[in-house]
Amino acid sequence: MEPLASKIRPKKLKEFIGQEHLIGDQKPLNIAIQKKHLFSFVFWGPPGVGKTTLAKIYANALDARIYELSAVSAGKNDIRKIISEDTERKFKILFLDEIHRFNKVQQDFLLPFVETGEITLIGATTENPSFEIIPALLSRCRIFVMNELSDKEMDKIIKRTKFKLGKKAKDWLIAMANGDARQAITMLENTNNLYGEITIETLKNVLQSKTMRYDKKGEEHYNIISAFIKSMRASQPDAALYYLARMIVSGEDPKFIARRMVIFASEDIGLAQPTALVVANETFRAVETIGLPECGINLSTGTVYLSLCKKDRSAYEGYLDAIKDAEQYGNLPIPLEIRNASTKLMEKLGYGKGYEKYSKENLLPEKLKNKKYFSDKNK
Repeated sequence: MEPLASKIRPKKLKEFIGQEHLIGDQKPLNIAIQKKHLFSFVFWGPPGVGKTTLAKIYANALDARIYELSAVSAGKNDIRKIISEDTERKFKILFLDEIHRFNKVQQDFLLPFVETGEITLIGATTENPSFEIIPALLSRCRIFVMNELSDKEMDKIIKRTKFKLGKKAKDWLIAMANGDARQAITMLENTNNLYGEITIETLKNVLQSKTMRYDKKGEEHYNIISAFIKSMRASQPDAALYYLARMIVSGEDPKFIARRMVIFASEDIGLAQPTALVVANETFRAVETIGLPECGINLSTGTVYLSLCKKDRSAYEGYLDAIKDAEQYGNLPIPLEIRNASTKLMEKLGYGKGYEKYSKENLLPEKLKNKKYFSDKNK
């Protein structure tokens, strides 16, 4: 049976809700569709905001044959099959969902077909493309950032389902879905099928059921990674290992976990044990190289190591304070002695005059001479 989210999927651009910065009047995708401009691009944004829908609308507008693959399960043979297949339509578009799950070898294999135009690629990802897509392939694609749907946009989408629910239940659903239209529609459909009546209570019952509880792209995804980080911050390896296991068992992308560990190593451990960043980076490299299930060994070792490290946020907190001043005061004049005297005129104006390599003189701009961003807790 076709899911409701698929049944009510918009077929034309004028039916689409949200992403006005891409599809509004004189906006890039709108213009591309009007002019039937064929090019490869990647949608980067949170789940349930219309990446698949916009890809289909674009392909239909250009009268292209669209092939849908998920990078989780697709491989080289799937690409070969698309290339070799004859089609009456002029263009072939490959919509590759979760493109960040394609490894480097798979992306290298796809690259020449995109270069020659045998395939026009539309990728979709919830992860930063600059981290996950090889530079050669990324350079041949335009990146379109998609935004989380607003409450008003979610309200319009919920009305399309034709389900009856009160304002309180609707407001609760919108808050729970967190801008994810697909999750909201699925929740409504499941609640209606199970209970008939849609209330806050029946919605909560469906949310708590085993099939709905962990959504890699939804609320629980953020709850568990938060618990994982906070457990390491509190130096509790047992709790950290448990939340790590929860994520792995639920199918979380191990690279997402490893990337957060790299951030944690500098943000929370920092100068207390600088080698933590080395360990975190090597953990990330191991995860990239080995993959599941064996990379769970690397993740668990890294998790325990980071948990047991002493913590020092002084460098990070100092950086945040400096950011506030940089934003508040703008381009304050840099002291002349540390300016770059790259021409004779600059030398005459005093650029670099009196500069000493290991000067103890305060080198902050005059307005910030009394500021102290970093306090060395290890002294």
